[in-house]
Formats: sequence, structure tokens, C-alpha cells
Amino acid sequence: MGRIRHRAARRRGGEAGDRVNDGAAARLLLASRSPRRAALLRTLRVVFTVIDVAVDETPRAREAPAEYVQRMAREKATAGYTLAQRRGLPVLAADTAVVVDDAILGKPRDADDARAMLRRLAGRMHEVYTGVVVIANDGTPLDIVVATRVALRALDSRSIDAYVATGEPLDKAGGYGIQGLGGALVQRIEGSYTNVVGLPLAETVMLLDAAGVPHALNP
Repeated sequence: MGRIRHRAARRRGGEAGDRVNDGAAARLLLASRSPRRAALLRTLRVVFTVIDVAVDETPRAREAPAEYVQRMAREKATAGYTLAQRRGLPVLAADTAVVVDDAILGKPRDADDARAMLRRLAGRMHEVYTGVVVIANDGTPLDIVVATRVALRALDSRSIDAYVATGEPLDKAGGYGIQGLGGALVQRIEGSYTNVVGLPLAETVMLLDAAGVPHALNP
């Protein structure tokens, strides 16, 4: 993990449409509806437009977590590739998964599911994987997978119920958000903090550089 890879692009269009466009001319298409990824990209001062893409996010049988997030990011990027070609812009996509006991935890179905996830994660270590793919203007895909180990503190039922009642866990993989109140549940991490939020910035910068996308550290 941590090594940029080049792959042959697959030209398979996906449903996409403009969501956000900064005042300046966009230099990148972000194939993600995550407000957290958009916020992290803005810290790099990347000028981008958000597009909607739809892919089947069901894990395959016996698919390893790192392979799953890499495949999801690649399929999301590919789904936006046709639109990117029409505009002459690179496209970036990412996918994040929380993993415990080799099981991939997605977003909770409801409050009860969020409680079950938090009980499973409490008082122990788990992993967070993020796959990031950038398809450059010339169609060259570059990808990377980053893993971070996260330990949640022990949690009693009262704390879990109170956290779930805030609504924060319901749209977060694994049922918690480290960048919000969920950060108070985290005892320690080993690796990239921004990876747990949803976009590992150090590695993303390397992909942007390779694709020729300007940002604050390489304008």
C-alpha cells in the first residue's frame, strides 16, 4: 500500500451531473457526493466540480477490503470518465471502508444497526481503508490504497445510545465520524487521520501531481 499504480482505463460512462462549481474554472471532477471529501480537497485549494455517479457497492465473495475499496474507487472514477473526457478534465474518486475481523462495515441501515456496529468496534482496534483513483486527461488511471488502524475506547450502552441519538453515525461507514463528535470515541490511531475522514491528503497530493492537477503545494 502507498505506491501509485497506473492502470488501463475502461471507458464505461455513468450517470453524472453537476453538483458544485467554484467560481474559478474547474481543474478536476470529483466523483463523490461526500461533503467530507469535498472539504478535504478544498484544504488543498483544488478547484473542482462535483459529479454524481452510481455504482453497485456490494462486496464480492471473499474480496479483501483493500481490493474492495480499490475496485469501488476505480468504478466510480470510470463512471465519470466519459463526462471528464467531454470537458477535458481529470476525475478523482475515492471509497472508504471500516473493517473489523475482516468484515467490511458500511453505513448503518438504521439506529439499531449503528448501535450494533459501535458495540462491535468499542474497546478494540479496527482498520480503515481508502482507495483513491485519479484518471488523468490522457485516460491514464493512477490509484493508491491507504490503511489506518483505529482504536475506539470502551463504550457503555449509555454512551452509545447518546451518540446514536445525535444522528451523526447514520451516514458514516462503521457508524462513527472521527472528524465530529465521534472523535471523542477514538482512543488512538496509527497512520493517516485524513484517511479515516475519507481522503488521505498526502497520497492524494501525489496522485494530483502525477495527473498534472494544480493545488496549493504545487500551483
